[in-house]
Amino acid sequence: MFSGIIESMARVVAIEHEQDNVHLTLTCPFVEELSIDQSIAHNGVCLTVVRLEGNTYTVTAMRETLERSNLGLLKVGDEVNVERSMLMNGRLDGHIVQGHVDQTAVCIAVEDQQGSHQYTFKYESSKEMVKHGYFTVDKGSVTVNGVSLTVCRPTADTFQVCIIPYTFDNTNFHAIKEGTVVNIEFDIIGKYIARMHEIQNQ
Repeated sequence: MFSGIIESMARVVAIEHEQDNVHLTLTCPFVEELSIDQSIAHNGVCLTVVRLEGNTYTVTAMRETLERSNLGLLKVGDEVNVERSMLMNGRLDGHIVQGHVDQTAVCIAVEDQQGSHQYTFKYESSKEMVKHGYFTVDKGSVTVNGVSLTVCRPTADTFQVCIIPYTFDNTNFHAIKEGTVVNIEFDIIGKYIARMHEIQNQ
C-alpha cells in the first residue's frame, strides 16, 4: 500500500529483456536501505526488489504490467518516481494507492500558470470501463506516475491536475510534455462504489 507521496526519483541504469519479462536496474538515494522482496512503486507500479548490487537494485515487470503501464517505454537514463510502501504508524498525506496501475493516459496540454503548471491528460474510456470505476470526478483523487493528485475539470475521457513547484522539481513531472505517456491509477473507493452499484443492479 502506498500514499502517492513520492520519496525520490530513481534513474534507469540497465534494461534486460527475458522472454516477456523486463528486468529494470535502477539507482536511487535509498538503495542501501533496501532489501530483497521489498515493494517499491515505480511511476505508481508496485514492483518487487529481486536483486541488489552495489548502488543499484533490480525489479521485474511482467507482460500484464508492461501492457497496462508506461514501464515498457523506459530507456536507460530515464527518471522514475519511486515510493516505498507506507508505514502504518504515520499520517496518510496523499490517498490510498495500491500500486496497481489501471491504464495509461497521454498528456495533451501543459500550461504554465506563473507559479504552477496545469496538465491535461486524455485516457481511453468506455461505458464498460466506467462501470468498473475507471473514471475521475471533480476534486477526487487520481494517481499519475505514482503521484497523488486532485482532479480538476474532468470530462468523460480527460482530466486536469495542477502541479506546485516542489512537485514539479522533485518528480518526473518536469519531463512530462505534450505526447508523454503516463500511468494512472483511479481511486479505489470509486471502484468499490461502482462495483457495489453494479451488483445491486444485476
